Amino acid sequence: MSHNKEMDDGALFVMDGIAATHDGMEHSSRKRFRKKNNDDINIAELAKQVCAGSRLHLSKAITLLESTNNYHKEKGQELLQELLPYTGKSMRVGITGVPGAGKSTFIEAFGGKLCDMGHRVAVLAIDPSSSLTGGSILGDKTRMEELTRNPRAFIRPSPSSGTLGGVHKKSRETMLLCEAAGYDIILIETVGVGQSETIVRGMVDFFLLLVLTGAGDELQGMKKGIMELADTIVVHKADGDNMRQAKKTVAEYKQFLHFLQPATPGWTTQSMPVSSYENKGLEKVWETILQFKEICVENDHWLTRRSEQTTEWFRSMITDHLIDSFYGQPERKQQVKDLESQILNGQLTVTQGVGQLFHKP
Repeated sequence: MSHNKEMDDGALFVMDGIAATHDGMEHSSRKRFRKKNNDDINIAELAKQVCAGSRLHLSKAITLLESTNNYHKEKGQELLQELLPYTGKSMRVGITGVPGAGKSTFIEAFGGKLCDMGHRVAVLAIDPSSSLTGGSILGDKTRMEELTRNPRAFIRPSPSSGTLGGVHKKSRETMLLCEAAGYDIILIETVGVGQSETIVRGMVDFFLLLVLTGAGDELQGMKKGIMELADTIVVHKADGDNMRQAKKTVAEYKQFLHFLQPATPGWTTQSMPVSSYENKGLEKVWETILQFKEICVENDHWLTRRSEQTTEWFRSMITDHLIDSFYGQPERKQQVKDLESQILNGQLTVTQGVGQLFHKP
């Protein structure tokens, strides 16, 4: 039996996780567990280890949820149900930025600062996947070497696998697992491809946009929609000879933000300079996030937003399921291909083609 056949049949349970050594270092590992019966994956024990804060078992739990194998999917949902009572207590922060803004540099410095303050930080880095090969870069762990070694941090790169907006379908569930493991701050880095910002905005409490100096030029090329998603705009790399220009850029953004609808009711979008290199402004960012939460809790928007996000997640999962079920029928792919040919040849209109596709005899 070939390796791929074993995978397809569910006979090989692959755990592609993160193994932690005694000094907190993490390294990629692949562990294979042959499944003799349905009791081989002990959900109760895995849940217990996740709640105990084991990074190795958290990685295994995430891999289980990300698996496309039907047996693994079922067990993954059992695990998630087991852990739901321990979720929802973290601060969820989405981070995006213009190309070259230094997202990974900021996350490493900011995450390290939070760990020093006693927090446990999980970073979910959504990597771009090739639309042709499905391969992904998965380079975030090598770009955040110090944070990777921090025993209070957990970094999980997840390939977007062609998902709309570059966000992995299981990112929400991964976030819940990290919360159950005791991580009180979840940082979600987007690939910065436009639509991913909107999707991540619908997953987090606070959305942070990283930009560079020279706001005049930045504003010309930046979509207004992305600006309206941000709860705070960080002018990054505000150090050395760039400090004066950074302060000017901050002032320009503050002026521009007066003309935009705030991303969160009752909150005025902030703008501030930060230098990850000089470790300046990071505490101010955290203070702003805490102030944001206090205001949102007072005006009842905190729980309202979380409820709306869960409802939207449910509806999007319904859509995904309908699409998967539709194309899961072997005859459908050929039928779609035939109808596309007829539409291109002028034999059918698009509406007629869709009508035939869903026609019930």
